[in-house]
Amino acid sequence: MISFMTVWTISDLHLSFGTPNKNMDVFGDKWKNHPDKIKANWEKVIKDDDLVLIAGDVSWGLKPEEVLPDLEWIDALPGTKVISKGNHDLWWKSSTKVRKLLPPSLHIIHNDAFTMDDITIGGTRLWDHPDLNYYQFIDMKEIDGVNIKKKEYSEKEIKHDGKIFKNELDRLARSLDAMDRGAKHRILMIHYPPIPPDRSDNEFSRLIKDAEIEICIYGHLHNLFPDAPVNFEKDGTKYICTACDFLNFEPVKLL
Repeated sequence: MISFMTVWTISDLHLSFGTPNKNMDVFGDKWKNHPDKIKANWEKVIKDDDLVLIAGDVSWGLKPEEVLPDLEWIDALPGTKVISKGNHDLWWKSSTKVRKLLPPSLHIIHNDAFTMDDITIGGTRLWDHPDLNYYQFIDMKEIDGVNIKKKEYSEKEIKHDGKIFKNELDRLARSLDAMDRGAKHRILMIHYPPIPPDRSDNEFSRLIKDAEIEICIYGHLHNLFPDAPVNFEKDGTKYICTACDFLNFEPVKLL
């Protein structure tokens, strides 16, 4: 089947309609009224028949009643939306419960894949890893009393994070296996950056290469310098950073 839809992406929406004490204004002027910016830019380019990929950090909500206003806000925007999990999506505890909560135009990926026409999409959250930090490309200044600082990797934290990282590697493998092998376009959604800044190989890059992923989107990185080298190509896969502040809150066209 030939797909006529356009595929867009934007991540790290950090919505807080159900948790107004968590709005993003504390991170500087750029974030003020950021949902209005996203909505205006979204409606300018995205149509009802389009597909929109959101790679994590959707909502600050912790409970269903807190996250539902954010999900309904996304649902009201044009397009079919596919969401993967971010580190701040603490409302996402059970995929079964999340799916029951989702409005009609939203879908999630967790240990599985989503296929629409000739496009198949996999994904996972990933996690912190000392080799995958991009601190050198982030403006670490203090903003309105909010100190954006580097994570200190203690031996205890490295051991703890290593277990989570291994679990995420397994989840990615399951998701890649679930992707439609006959689809023309193969897209992967990751929240954390999966490739080191020096572009060296790791467990994730090898899985992505073997799965012949066309595009891998990721978010998580905020306060990036405008010229940060976070969009690149490796082993035939295009890697695109989709954190909304890096995109100036404008969805990016993938296909």
